[in-house]
Amino acid sequence: MKQAFDATARGLRTFMSDVAEGFFEVTHNGFALLGLAIVFGVLALAARPDLRQSGEEQLMGWLQSRKPPPEVSDLEPTAIDRTTAASPHELPKPQAAVAYWLSKKYRVAVEPLSVLVSEAFDIGKRTKLDPTLILAIMAVESSFNPFAQSHVGAQGLMQVMTRVHGEKYESAGGTLTAFDPVTNMRVGVKVLQECIARAGSLEGGLKYYVGAANLPDDGGYAGKVLAEHARLQLVIAGRAPSTAPTPPGMRAQPLPVVAPAKPEGDSQKVALVSDL
Repeated sequence: MKQAFDATARGLRTFMSDVAEGFFEVTHNGFALLGLAIVFGVLALAARPDLRQSGEEQLMGWLQSRKPPPEVSDLEPTAIDRTTAASPHELPKPQAAVAYWLSKKYRVAVEPLSVLVSEAFDIGKRTKLDPTLILAIMAVESSFNPFAQSHVGAQGLMQVMTRVHGEKYESAGGTLTAFDPVTNMRVGVKVLQECIARAGSLEGGLKYYVGAANLPDDGGYAGKVLAEHARLQLVIAGRAPSTAPTPPGMRAQPLPVVAPAKPEGDSQKVALVSDL
């Protein structure tokens, strides 16, 4: 009985040994074959660039087919080209200070204000107008709302009477560009220059600008603009005033355009903004 058991055990050990050796041989030979296949494959690809290119194309096609489908979006990658916004960090320090101060006071994002402030300084340099005066007019006229429209049809940042000054927009593409902030600024400054030249003074020009040339007074419009102008000059000087909101009802509204008064005697006829 014991001899039979020993014989069986020896047989099992021999069998397991033979299986292990066979597995090793098969695995060893398999890796060897795999290595040879890889070597021959590399040599073939090196000798036949067309095969390599074909293989790369098939591999890229397979990888592309494995990619998840792109997210559907109706956004345009070029929309940034239409955006009127810039970083205030790109502005000179005084201009950045003005942009931040106006942003806080009028609750408008500083990025679009940065573009308007930079443009005001560029226009001011070309026209010899104080850029803070241009910004002050926008503040009083529209509170920096580029889509504002008054009850008499004044439109945009500087509340230009589009139906009166439509020809000034022609080179930009038409009167719809009144709602482009930069275009509205440039046209508004042209109107302001004409008003000042006709009136002979800044205060008189502002009265023309608001359409009150033939009225006893301008409803405090010039005073509001000049007061905001003075505050912005303090910001430039590094002495920023308070940004407390203006009490309701204090912002000047565009006055209706009225017919010019008839001249009496030798008095000179005064033209309105609509006559420019």
